[in-house]
Amino acid sequence: MKKIVYIILMFFVTIAVTAQKESSNVRAGNKLYKASKFTEAEIEYRKGLLLNPKSFEANFNLGNSLFKQKKYPEALEQYNNTTALQNYDKSRIAAAYHNIGNALLSDKKIEEAIEAYKKGLKNNPSDNETRYNLAYAQTLLKNQKNKDKKKDDKKDKDKE
Repeated sequence: MKKIVYIILMFFVTIAVTAQKESSNVRAGNKLYKASKFTEAEIEYRKGLLLNPKSFEANFNLGNSLFKQKKYPEALEQYNNTTALQNYDKSRIAAAYHNIGNALLSDKKIEEAIEAYKKGLKNNPSDNETRYNLAYAQTLLKNQKNKDKKKDDKKDKDKE
């Protein structure tokens, strides 16, 4: 009986130590991120993810550091990981979708960005920044469609 209790106790101690190491990597990454050292921050967040792949903070912050490095597809992957990890904290889900929208918009995927912003607003209807980004993306899409229509009209006119 003592052996079983000892094994269970050691199991929980191991989990606690791993969580602390992951947290220290995330904290180190946060310091580097604040100092605009995005590549170095990325390394620390990745170290944290090696210890705990299901860490919302490490995935989310890694996405942020990748975004700052203009690695939009990689940032998008990290943000998508965060939405899979969160199913109860709507503010975290909303923040992830907001950033998904930003990554998509930066990668010129306007329609997909609009959908991401809408999902963000479903989870946090009072987020004015996401509301603004949604309106901006919708304006970009409208302008793009108008330009495409003018090009088509010009082609048709040239054919006549």
